[in-house]
Amino acid sequence: MGNLTPTKLNGHLWAAADILRGSIDSSDYKNYIFGFLFLKRLSDRFEEEAEHLIAEGEDDDVAWADPDEHQFFVPKRARWTEIGKLTKDVGDALNKACAALEEANATLEGVLLGIDFNDSRKLGDGKQRDSILHRMVGHFSELSLRNSDLSEPDMLGRAYEYLIEKFADDAGKKGGEFYTPQRVVELITQLLDPEDGMRICDPTCGSGGMLIQSAAYVAKKSGRRLGTDPINVTLHGQEKNLGTWAICKMNMLLHGLSDARIEKGDTIREPKLVHGGELMVYDRVIANPPFSLDKWGVEMAAEDPFQRFHYGLPPKNMGDYAFVQHMLATLSAKGMVGVVMPLGVLFRGSGDGDIRKGIVDDDLFEAIIGLPENLFYGTGIPATVLVLNRDKPKKRKGKILFIHAAEGFEARSNQNVLRTEDVRGIVAAFRKYSDEDRFSRVVPVEEVRENDYNLNITRYVDTLEPEERIDVRSAMATLKKLEGERDAAAAKMDELLRRLGHVE
Repeated sequence: MGNLTPTKLNGHLWAAADILRGSIDSSDYKNYIFGFLFLKRLSDRFEEEAEHLIAEGEDDDVAWADPDEHQFFVPKRARWTEIGKLTKDVGDALNKACAALEEANATLEGVLLGIDFNDSRKLGDGKQRDSILHRMVGHFSELSLRNSDLSEPDMLGRAYEYLIEKFADDAGKKGGEFYTPQRVVELITQLLDPEDGMRICDPTCGSGGMLIQSAAYVAKKSGRRLGTDPINVTLHGQEKNLGTWAICKMNMLLHGLSDARIEKGDTIREPKLVHGGELMVYDRVIANPPFSLDKWGVEMAAEDPFQRFHYGLPPKNMGDYAFVQHMLATLSAKGMVGVVMPLGVLFRGSGDGDIRKGIVDDDLFEAIIGLPENLFYGTGIPATVLVLNRDKPKKRKGKILFIHAAEGFEARSNQNVLRTEDVRGIVAAFRKYSDEDRFSRVVPVEEVRENDYNLNITRYVDTLEPEERIDVRSAMATLKKLEGERDAAAAKMDELLRRLGHVE
């Protein structure tokens, strides 16, 4: 293995933002930096494969020109040896390189064409644009991203995840559109406990972090390593934002998950993960949909051809339970859902209340977990994780576990974060499925019905600190002592006043 360490790679990649900073909005950094990283990686790997073929006796023409000999075929104009020569019209040449790369590789269709390296609105006029892009090319030319130069086999995928988190932090509120904090993803993945051979879906997949964490979890359980070993899971996702969809596709490829199926489009209005006119079903569905989405598609839900909304229609300006019902509709008979939702889904009335009642009566809620506030980019409101299960263990049937985990976090300057011990404690409570004072409680569904299907966690878990017990005898003794000291002080004061002639 080579000498390019994760720390060096991460630092170099993030330093690319300094070239763009001041020229374009920070929320747009990711498109260009990811584009350069992807181009450089594919080119370096292609050259490495070609040189290896030649070393094994293959003809030069075959090694450099036969697409069947490469995972991704890189046409000459998209190779870094050509890109490094660019000095004029750099943006136009990069756009053409991306187009050629996509044309030569069907699996890359749409991944790079969404990045416009010739956009004058973001990169300035011709001379300024050439200057910025030429510096970016030079910056990435300093890195070799061949397998032989990487000190760890899966470090490119992890570097990509590092960049996504940095971009989310830098973009502030906009970061929540494509990134879920890593500890939250780890929590839900561990709660769902996916296994070898399972089908896993994220219907609002963003940059793909939940799917990748699920694959990494399965790999670790089976003694394999993500990015180097084949992982026996099926990963599917759908993402509405085309730029984020492209980031997700790149993320999957850099993690060695080229078989992942990531569709473009609106999951509620036009679900793409279908087969034979029916929704595909999954063993695990994991998601962090947009909170309380306005204009989510109520106008078409009543005529939904997939009949996903049989529990009822959510309010037109709050689409939370539209996503929950979609997930339940894509769940296998033994499947589980783990989804992040705003806390309001636990107690809101109207359409949400009717939907909640139906899900409770069908005994699908397995656990409801209250998270701390200010965990997510874009909103400071507290959230909840809903765990739903079509095949609850016999001992859990007719019951719901409520976990009050809102007080376990590390406070940072701009955002709270879950700690490893917080995740561990929540998962342990879920596995035990028992009562723990001021933290968790197993509640019979009948009690939820008596509470008019209100699932507010504090209704079931007493979160108040117990009042300190008072030792009455000791308190009376202390009071008697203080009264004696007060009387003595008063008598002394009276004596002094008499000596001074102020009182008789």
